[in-house]
Amino acid sequence: MPAEAVTLQLGPYAGSTGAHWWGLQAAALRRPAEAAELRSSALLRPAHAPGGREVHVPRLVALQLKGTGGRGRRGGARGGASPTCPHLCCRNGAVAAYLDTGSQGTGVPASGSAEARGVCSDAGGTQGPRPPEQDAPSPCPAGPGAPPGMGHWCCPEGLGTDAGRNVPLWSHHPNVQLHPKSLYIIRQYMHDGYGLEAFAQGEGLLQDPACMEELEDRLHYFTEECDSLQGFQVLCDLHNGFSGVGAKVTELLRDEYSGKGILSWGLTPDSHRNAYRLMNTALGIIHLSTHSSLFCPMSLGGSLGLKPQPPVTFPYLSYDASLSSHSSAILAAALDTLTVPYRLSCSQGSILHLAETLNFSGRKVAAAWASVPFPALHGSSLPDALCTHQDVPWKLLASCRERRGSSCFAQSVLLWPQRLCVTPCTANQQLRVPSTSHVLEQPCYTPAPYPQFFSPRLSRQGFLLDQAPPSSPAAVESIPVLAALRSAPVLHTLLYGLYKDLQQLNPRRCASFFSAGLEQEDFQEALHRLRTLSQCYETELEAEESDDEADSD
Repeated sequence: MPAEAVTLQLGPYAGSTGAHWWGLQAAALRRPAEAAELRSSALLRPAHAPGGREVHVPRLVALQLKGTGGRGRRGGARGGASPTCPHLCCRNGAVAAYLDTGSQGTGVPASGSAEARGVCSDAGGTQGPRPPEQDAPSPCPAGPGAPPGMGHWCCPEGLGTDAGRNVPLWSHHPNVQLHPKSLYIIRQYMHDGYGLEAFAQGEGLLQDPACMEELEDRLHYFTEECDSLQGFQVLCDLHNGFSGVGAKVTELLRDEYSGKGILSWGLTPDSHRNAYRLMNTALGIIHLSTHSSLFCPMSLGGSLGLKPQPPVTFPYLSYDASLSSHSSAILAAALDTLTVPYRLSCSQGSILHLAETLNFSGRKVAAAWASVPFPALHGSSLPDALCTHQDVPWKLLASCRERRGSSCFAQSVLLWPQRLCVTPCTANQQLRVPSTSHVLEQPCYTPAPYPQFFSPRLSRQGFLLDQAPPSSPAAVESIPVLAALRSAPVLHTLLYGLYKDLQQLNPRRCASFFSAGLEQEDFQEALHRLRTLSQCYETELEAEESDDEADSD
């Protein structure tokens, strides 16, 4: 039986990805228990919704900016009520219900959520919780759109994520319940206004003793109830000041929970590129990889550098890379697959075991590949599906162009095959590289509010049809997904390319970035560490090319 893990979500894009991920968890929970190959208790904890009904909520601490967690962009009611709903959901319960209400609504937090409990104030202090009797509870009855076992929901007519609409606020689309201890709203910075832009600003937040005490209190709440804590999952924005928050959070976890696994995911949307974004990303990679057992940067953007590149494309998805609700949904499906090894009911694997498979010889950064969905005909075998492609049909999710036929040092391969006939041994033979692999019978479930951006050539179960149906296709309820974590030479291309781009920046043109509290000497040291880290992934040919380049300099 897998041990428990605690998840941290740091930043708006990490929150959006996490929201989709928890939605996938909730969808899997609604399936027959005998089909469950993954132990939900690895990531979820039991809680009681209003009425005494038991539900499962994420073992989660989410740090978000004011305006992204439980309150709308404009005119959100005090106390967290949605402007489209007069009710305050689950005020008397132990969980808070959050509902997608489209671009005009907001999520609805409980009175015990971070909006009402301890939050980091503008003055650096904390505001204590309001007494429950001041919240004037008005429970909202579960509507017809409420999924079974998911508690009370506000405004059920708003269920679902509109695939054609950009929904940047993560609280707009997680149809899951959260524990009151989960949401921690940072009030010094606004999501839609004065945001958290620089690495040093993020670091500075957690140098405030009140903020650190609040974070530690929430962590202790979730960790102390675990029977056997295996470690932490950290989902962190890399491109903004939350990279600095992630640096301090992972340092705290390493120091306070020695011996526990820390698996960190650095998430970046495909959005406007500038010097701040590059510097935040580089500093985040260095610090998160240093403090974590394993670190994996993930993005659908074509490049981390200033020069734009086309985003990653998937042959059976019609997604808009500029919409965070789309790109984060794809990353969530990949995350749900990549984290299988330490969630299996029949395995003793852990976060630390997975990290140690890949992080030898100083290689603490891994890259992710995914096929979303994995292209297969109903009833076909994995060898048949792989043989129809010259290479394994997955895409690199690391903002870097992959060389054709590239190799790897080690990898962990995962597949939700939806009854594809295959054994792990067969998978290894077909992938032709030393691997640890896991193959599951159950698929990745994708009901609403997961975006319906799938090709009309996909069946309801996510299999390829011979041709698109003449009428409107049915909603895709599940998909097969193939994904892998790999320690590979492509990471030299990614890390060294970022180093070279930053070498060309003029620090004097980024004075405001350094005025936030970062010394230029510290930044130069981080660049040196970035280049050293990139050398861990060099092949002999790349090492020779680097030597030639150094000689020419």
